[in-house]
Amino acid sequence: MATITPSLWFDNDLEDAIDFYRSVFPDTTVHQVHRHTEDSPGGEPGSVLAADFELLGARFNAINGGPQFPFTEAVSFRLDCADQDEVDHYWYALLDGGVESQCGWLKDRFGLSWQVVPRRLMELLSDPDRERANRTMQAMLGMRRLVVSELEGAADRV
Repeated sequence: MATITPSLWFDNDLEDAIDFYRSVFPDTTVHQVHRHTEDSPGGEPGSVLAADFELLGARFNAINGGPQFPFTEAVSFRLDCADQDEVDHYWYALLDGGVESQCGWLKDRFGLSWQVVPRRLMELLSDPDRERANRTMQAMLGMRRLVVSELEGAADRV
């Protein structure tokens, strides 16, 4: 059966990225690392050419391809979090050396975009009371890091 694996193009810092993601996601598994040989073009012998790894059960392939294709917000990864503690853990860990944006989005130090989302947000946005859902949406639009208590407070305001 076929599978889909996102492939990430790093400039020349894939090994640093894997080390960073290991520190953020403790259950990271590195399946394979391919290194340049003396005969392979584009890299120092022994440096990382490509790798396959897994974060929270999601499999990725990545290469050190050079600066031609930097990451953009056109592709991002949503990180669904059980509660505010998880949001805060992943938000601050991924933000280290990165840049925050709005609505729970940030770019990590490698330029990869993440949206760190509490599950409670999805519940509030799906509320059958459309006014509660709309107040939640408006609150989210004004946030950078998503804060569950503020989202709930906005939903409950009349």
